Amino acid sequence: MSGALRTLPWGSGGLGTQDHQRDMYLPAFRGHPGFTVVETAAGDLTTAIAETGAQVVSVCAPPEERAARIVEALRAGCHVLADKPLALDVADAERVAAVARETGLVCMPAHHHRFGAAVQAARGALAAGRIGLPWNVQADFLVDGGDPCPQGELVNFGLYPVDVVLALTGQAVERVHALPGRDPARSTLLLLDHEHGLTSTITVGRLHGTAAAPGMALHRYRVSGSGGVMDVDATRPGATVRTASGTRTAWHGPGTVGRMLTALHAAIVTGRPPEVGPGDALAALRVTDAATRSLTLGTPVSLDPSEV
Repeated sequence: MSGALRTLPWGSGGLGTQDHQRDMYLPAFRGHPGFTVVETAAGDLTTAIAETGAQVVSVCAPPEERAARIVEALRAGCHVLADKPLALDVADAERVAAVARETGLVCMPAHHHRFGAAVQAARGALAAGRIGLPWNVQADFLVDGGDPCPQGELVNFGLYPVDVVLALTGQAVERVHALPGRDPARSTLLLLDHEHGLTSTITVGRLHGTAAAPGMALHRYRVSGSGGVMDVDATRPGATVRTASGTRTAWHGPGTVGRMLTALHAAIVTGRPPEVGPGDALAALRVTDAATRSLTLGTPVSLDPSEV
């Protein structure tokens, strides 16, 4: 497959007032040399794909119908970039994953924060054993200002830091204990028990607004291991590693969405598995789903060992 991939944007629905298609994906696709945006006035997706000859569909359909549109695009022979959440429940996410496997097409959930330069540098350092075996991760994902999500910020943002923690450590979550913040709709504390004894603590939410424009207030990870501690500030293009032998910082370049599209393009043209796929979305969704149940029950929730 050569040349720019014909990419069809489909839908502009999101959680609350979000329009990731307009604000994030379309500008990134238009600015990426590997893609060319095609559009049509067709009212249904299958017809739109046929009219435009689309090879890739950027699916931002409303969350309640998103899984169905992803499946429709895959069945029509298109690769997919899917806005988060890939699906609203585990059953629909499993259906998407099954169709992606069946068709052999790339279906990439837009978990773009895992593509950040600092996170990628940290993954490399962890894989190289720079701090030994990781035993704990502390994470903060706090957005400053903006419109609150009607479904709550755990549903809105929780997938992002959970996905990054899973990408950094590679250790599945076995138990979730979620604690509400002062305003439960705005903030949640997740206490996660992973396999092999790893634990992680994630604070996720939205502040009332301390800056002139909405943006990230905190997006950072501290990974403690048997041989050192790694601090990752995902709002900056670098990762700092401190060990007994000293401190080193690596600095890197472009934004998370552009890097995600580069990974999407590479997976499509090479035929290699994408760096993030429906299985990763499913793993993160199982954690946030368990967190929601934990908040309701007021107790920890164990994940089914056959599913982690």
